[in-house]
Order: sequence, then C-alpha cells, then structure tokens
Amino acid sequence: MNRLAAAALSFGLVIGAGFPASATDLDALSDAERDAFRAEVRAYLLDNPEVLMEAIDVLESRQADAQANVDVNLARANADALFDDGFSWEGGNPDGDITIVEFLDYRCGYCKRAHPEVAELVSSDGNIRVIVKEFPILGEQSMLASQFALAAQIVEGNEGYKLASDALMTMRGEISGDSLTRLAEALGFDSEAILDEMTSDEVGKIIEENRLLAQRLQISGTPTFVFQDQMLRGYVPLDGMRNVVRDLRAEG
Repeated sequence: MNRLAAAALSFGLVIGAGFPASATDLDALSDAERDAFRAEVRAYLLDNPEVLMEAIDVLESRQADAQANVDVNLARANADALFDDGFSWEGGNPDGDITIVEFLDYRCGYCKRAHPEVAELVSSDGNIRVIVKEFPILGEQSMLASQFALAAQIVEGNEGYKLASDALMTMRGEISGDSLTRLAEALGFDSEAILDEMTSDEVGKIIEENRLLAQRLQISGTPTFVFQDQMLRGYVPLDGMRNVVRDLRAEG
C-alpha cells in the first residue's frame, strides 16, 4: 500500500481514536453537527500534522507484521517443496543450521547485485545451506538462461550448474542460442548436449514446479529469499541478511 492510501486509512484511525463512537457516526449527525465535526478534525490535523504521520507508521507496521505472519504460514505449508524437492541445486553446508532458498532471474539487476553477497554470506558463515530456485519471469532471455543453467546441471552435474549460474549472473549483453553456445564452450561443456537438454521435458517440469511454488508462496518478483520460514521479498544487503541469520539463531 502506498503512503497516500495509508494516509486515508490513518485519517479514519485518527478520527476513531479521538472521538466517541457516537460522534463518528456521521449519518446520525445533523448537517450542522457534521460540518462542525469535520472542521474540528481538520483543524486538529493542521495543528498537529505529526499525528497523521504517526498513524501512518503504526498502520504500516501492523501491515508488515500481518504479512510476515502470512509468509511464515506459507513457508511452513510448502516446506517440502522449498527445502527438499529433489532437483534444486544446493550449496553451502548441507548440514547447516540455517537454510536459505533464493528465487532468482538472471536478467534481474537486483539478483545480480545480491549474487556475490549471498556467496559471501554462505562462505563466511560456514553453517548455512543454500538452495536456488530458477524463476525466469523477465521474458524470453530469462527463460533461456534458466533453461541453460538447468541443462548444465543435468548434463554436467551440480558443479556444472554452479559454473553456469555464476557465469549467467555476470553475463552482459543479449542471451541467445549463439551466446549460450559460446558460454558452454568457454566453460568446457558439451555445448550440443546442453542446447538439446534446454528444451527437454525435465527442464520444463522443473521451471513449472518452481512457478507453481512461487504462486503458492505469493512470490511475484526476484530476488525473493526464504530464510527458514521467513520471507525477504526483494534485495537485502549483506549486513541485513546477516542480521536475519543472527536473529533466527537467537530464536533457537
């Protein structure tokens, strides 16, 4: 909700908080009483504009808390698909006490920005398991990139996926059949096998499963992270991610 809409709702909260219920039933007032009431509210807010901003902050905080509770329930209800689907690439410490799932798109600028920071978080911590969900939502080139990464995993194994994924995150320029052929050759892959696998039923099924999971989790953008049962919708800098990990460990 934008702050203008929040302001409208908060205006109602201010009215309700400052006057008895009978006074806020405008239909029960005469025209003169209604005009006087509105004038009093307007004058109060003009004299005390900080009250309106405080009400907006309270409303936004309550909405954020409510969304966080929804996200926890969604993550728990979809735990198997998030953490144990049998096909998503996994890295970091397989026995880590914290698991992070990232939904990413290789054409997403914020995913590119987050990529080295996630790597630094996982490597510097040493006790984090990370899972990647291919979620191509930014057009045909995004789809080609995810198909390439998944095909690399199937043909070249988990190490091949990591090489392909890292390369795609730093890739500049257009993603096409030709550019992916050159990338496969540069990485030492069997380019013909990779390109054939990109359109396989297996690759298509994985992408569709990830899309359906994102739909159930109400995820519509990238990057989106799931830290255990907490969702971070959007880019979060390294220090912010470290704080989330610290808080999760403190909660036990």
